[in-house]
Amino acid sequence: MKQFCDLLKNEKFKKYSFIVISIILLIIFCISITPVTLQNDTYYTIRIGEFISDTGTIDMQDHFSWHNGLAYTYPHWLYDLLTFFIFNSFGFYGIYITTCILSCILGLSLYLTSSKISKSYVVSFFTTVAALFLIKDYVAARAQLVTFIFFIFEIFCIEKFIESKKIRYGFFLLLMSLLIANLHCAVWPFFFVLFLPYIGEYLIAIVADIVIYKKLRLTFLKFKIKLLNKTTKNKEKIEKLENKLKDLESRNDQIKIKRDKAKENPYKIRIEKHPAVKWLVLILLVCILMGFITPIGTTPFTYLVKTLQGNTTKNINEHLPMTLANQTNTLIAIIIFLALLIFTNVKIKLSDLFMLSGLTYLMLMTKRQESMFGLICSVILAKLFVEIITNTFKGGLSNFNNFFTDFKTIILLTVLMCCFSYYLIKDKLDDEIVDDNAYPVAASDFILENIDLGKAKFYNEYNYGSYLLFRGIPVFIDSRADLYAPEFSGLKDDIFMDFMDTSSIGKFYNDIFDKYGITHVIVYKNAKVNMIIEKADSENYKKLYSDSSFVIYERLNVKK
Repeated sequence: MKQFCDLLKNEKFKKYSFIVISIILLIIFCISITPVTLQNDTYYTIRIGEFISDTGTIDMQDHFSWHNGLAYTYPHWLYDLLTFFIFNSFGFYGIYITTCILSCILGLSLYLTSSKISKSYVVSFFTTVAALFLIKDYVAARAQLVTFIFFIFEIFCIEKFIESKKIRYGFFLLLMSLLIANLHCAVWPFFFVLFLPYIGEYLIAIVADIVIYKKLRLTFLKFKIKLLNKTTKNKEKIEKLENKLKDLESRNDQIKIKRDKAKENPYKIRIEKHPAVKWLVLILLVCILMGFITPIGTTPFTYLVKTLQGNTTKNINEHLPMTLANQTNTLIAIIIFLALLIFTNVKIKLSDLFMLSGLTYLMLMTKRQESMFGLICSVILAKLFVEIITNTFKGGLSNFNNFFTDFKTIILLTVLMCCFSYYLIKDKLDDEIVDDNAYPVAASDFILENIDLGKAKFYNEYNYGSYLLFRGIPVFIDSRADLYAPEFSGLKDDIFMDFMDTSSIGKFYNDIFDKYGITHVIVYKNAKVNMIIEKADSENYKKLYSDSSFVIYERLNVKK
C-alpha cells in the first residue's frame, strides 16, 4: 500500500498518467462530437469514387446530372476514391467509424502539436477541448476533416523546422502539400497562407535591422571609402569618412546592447529573426510545385480563383461573412484573446499576432474559416496561457501541473469530461446514418420503380441532390455547387443561380422549368415551389408521390 501511495506521488508517474487519461478523454470527446447522420457531400463522394474506381480515369466531365456537357474538376478525387473503398467494404457504418477515427486523430494531433509548441501538456488539454468544441459543426465525413489534420501538422513542422532546422520537417511539408492538392485542392492555397506569418515576421525583422542600424548608410560609406581608395587617394577625406564609419558602428554597438535587453522583456510583441526562415521560403516554393503532381491538371492553381469569380460563395451559408452576434462561442474566444493581450503582461510573438489577426479576418470574411481559427489559434492560446501561468503564479507552471496531475483532480476531470461528452452525444444516440426526413429515401425507391429515367428530367433541390445521384437518379443540381456555375461548367447557363432564383421564387419557376425542359419535380413539402403548386398551379401538375417530407410531381404541359 505504501509503495502504491509513493507511486501516486511520483512526478513522472503523475505526468504520464495525466497524458494517458487526457488521450482517452479526448478520444471519447471526439467521438461524442462526431455526427452519426451523414451529410449531403458524402453521397456524391461515394459515387464519384466508384466512377474513378470502375473506369480508372479522371476525364474532367460530369456523369451524374442530366445536363449535357458539364465539365467537372474532381477537386478531391483521392478522397472520393478512398471513401468509396471504405463504403464498398464496410458500408455506411464504415464511413461513420472512419469519421470517428479521423475526428480522434484530429483531436490527438492538435493535443500533440499544442503540447510540443506550448511546452505544457496540461494547458494544451484544455485548449484542445475548447478548440474541438468550437469546431464541432465542421466535423463530418468530408475531405476537410482530413485536411484539418494536415494543417495542424503543418504548423507543427514549420515551428519545429524553424527551431531545429532539421530537413525531415521540410520533407513532411512537401508531402503534405502533395496530399492536400490531391485530397482537397479547394483548400490547397490555404496551405501557403500558414507560411506567411513566419515570413512576415522575418521580413519585418530584416527591415527593422536595416532602419535601426542604418545599414544602407553603412554600406554607402564603405563603398565610398573603397572608391576613394581606388581613385583620388585623398587620405584626409578617406580618414574623415572612416571616422564617420567608426562612429556609426560604435553607435550601432550601443543600440544592439539596448535592443538585446529589450528583446528579453519586450512590451507586448516579440520580434524574432530566425535564420531558418530563409530556407522555409525555399520549401514554400518547392511546395508550390507539388500542385502539378496530380491527375487534375492545373485545378489546384485555378480552383479558388474561379470559385471567387462566381456567385456560389455569395449564396452558400458557410461561405458568407460571419455574424458574430450569432456565434457566441467564437465571440467568447475573441474576447479571451483581447483580454489576455490588453489586460495582462503577456507577450506575443509577431508571427503569432499575424496568424491570429489574419485568421480572425478570414473568419469574419467567410464563416467556414471559423474551423481554422479554432484549430490554429488554440495553439497560440495555449502559449499565452503558459506564459501567464509561468509569470503570475507562485511556483509557475510546475505547481499548476502538480495541481491537475493530482490523483483526485484527475478523477474529477474524468467525471466532468465524461458527463460533458455524454451531454453532447445523447441526442445523437437515436440518429440514423441516413436521415429519411432530410433525404428522399422512399421517394427514390418510388422513382426507380415507376419512372423512366431515360426520358425524365427532374427538378430537385440542392440539399438532397447528392442522395439522388447516389441512388442513380440524374439530377438538376446537387451540393457540388461550383459544377453548376459557368466558371466551371463551361456552359453559358448559370444553373446554380437559376436554382437559387427558382427556390426563392425570385423567378417564376415554370419559366425555369421550360428553359431546361423539366418533366418531373421532387421538392420538400414545405418548399415555396410546392406551396404555390398546391394552392395555385395544381392543374399543370400531377402528384405522383407524397410522404411526410417530400412530394413528386409530373408536369402535364412540358414544352419540348
